[in-house]
Amino acid sequence: MSSLQDPIRDGLQRGWKVLGGPHGALPARMSCDVAIIGSGAGAGITAELLARAGLQVVIIEEGPLKSSTDFNQKEAEAYPSLYQESAARKTADKAINILQGRCVGGSTTVNWTSSFRTPASTLQYWQAHFGLEGYSAEALAPYFAQAEKRLNIGPWLTPPNENNDLLRRGALKLGIPAEAIQRNVKGCWNLGSCGMGCPTNAKQSMLVTTIPAALDKGARLLVQTRAERFELANGRVTGLQCSAVQANGALAEGPKAEIKIVAKHYVLAAGAINSPAVLLRSQAPDPHGRLGMRTFLHPVVMSAAVMEQPVQGWQGAPQSIYSDHFLETQPVDGPIGFKLEAPPLHPVIFASTVTGYGQAQAELFRKFPQTHVLLALLRDGFHEQSAGGRVGLRGDGSPVLDYPLTDFVMDGARRALLTMMEIQFAAGAREVLPVHELAEPYTRWAQAKQAVEALPMKPLLTKVVSAHVMGGCGLAGSERLGVTRPDGVHWQIDNLSIHDGSLFPTSIGANPQLSIYGMANRLAQGLAKRLTGRDTALA
Repeated sequence: MSSLQDPIRDGLQRGWKVLGGPHGALPARMSCDVAIIGSGAGAGITAELLARAGLQVVIIEEGPLKSSTDFNQKEAEAYPSLYQESAARKTADKAINILQGRCVGGSTTVNWTSSFRTPASTLQYWQAHFGLEGYSAEALAPYFAQAEKRLNIGPWLTPPNENNDLLRRGALKLGIPAEAIQRNVKGCWNLGSCGMGCPTNAKQSMLVTTIPAALDKGARLLVQTRAERFELANGRVTGLQCSAVQANGALAEGPKAEIKIVAKHYVLAAGAINSPAVLLRSQAPDPHGRLGMRTFLHPVVMSAAVMEQPVQGWQGAPQSIYSDHFLETQPVDGPIGFKLEAPPLHPVIFASTVTGYGQAQAELFRKFPQTHVLLALLRDGFHEQSAGGRVGLRGDGSPVLDYPLTDFVMDGARRALLTMMEIQFAAGAREVLPVHELAEPYTRWAQAKQAVEALPMKPLLTKVVSAHVMGGCGLAGSERLGVTRPDGVHWQIDNLSIHDGSLFPTSIGANPQLSIYGMANRLAQGLAKRLTGRDTALA
């Protein structure tokens, strides 16, 4: 347990207005200028800007308020308390495991700090296909620059850990360019446990930056409070119905378990999957059948390798080297491209990701200190055969994502596995194991290539995971093409804005946190101007 200064506990001591869960019962009714649903990347930026503008802000977060004192680098505690569905959220057919944050700060509290601006090729596609003429790299640059300054995003000057450096060295031997990843950290201790919450407050997540700034400006924070549905009348939101929940997400019991929030304006920033779900539960207008459609994941496939030397992928910055060679050297709307990175290795997440069982899996674990893993993020959403998934509701109103893994997508998965294995052999791998139910460890490149070319690339056989969820409330210049206007306002609901990754018309083709920061910054500044008549800037 950390003995460092804890900015969350300090803030509570200063009198932050926090209710819900252990912080006190919710009132039956609450009024404010702006109600913000969520506390992650889009919500945090929006909350700070609107509170700076002098607006009365209420932030509604389904998960708990945790802080550096709680972050003890133990996977068994972190995943159930900080992630949606205990880090076991899955698509409808169970073929893809989805990692999403569920705590104050959202996924920014538990991500691996990789920070990329939205690629120019992605923005150009949005302009051409979704009428988003104002979404150019030049127009967004000032908003990205402000977010980078506010969140200390910059080059990571510490040498990469061995897990990442193997990607750099293997790619170099094959003539594949690899670069350093920018990170949002300040005084990082290089511990390697970013995915379990930062015990030193070095990660500049929403938990330690924008949410505290908003609370210091008088914003109110409701935790363990689930936004259930909007009340709608005459094209406007007239109220937001919320329920108190327990730390595990189950409904709380008691007379004060429900709250109605009445605001002049509402900002939905609960993340792709949950934001469309709130609108679906609200029976929001959807005249063109766009709500919940085109939800994207960056399907991820992986290859594990065993090296001669220790790798110890649990130590050091989790992701610090990447390659976009297989995105930048082919058309954005051609065969699906992929981004290469090296994920951190921890025992629980490793054991739940690799395939096999019994003696074979025990052998994998025995070699864990020498194990190296690469992942490939598949850039979905730019071709008619990669239209992403669709968010729907289960019988109890909880969201579920139906995400077909088409032959088009799985062709990219096969090419990505072949590329990753070749890089690992070039880096000196003793054996390589593509993460596929029918694969075996291979000791030679020719043997591995022949085997993977023959593997059936099918859902549930090819292991697919994702930590990036985008789309479902897409931006568009026409209401026929999207749910949300270019200024972030819902096309059919005048006092409702959407400020999170659900806005993206396609996947980003990069880790999305900085894309959300930059766009939410732009949209929130516009919203603050409309509501107050004054200019407000993030940095």
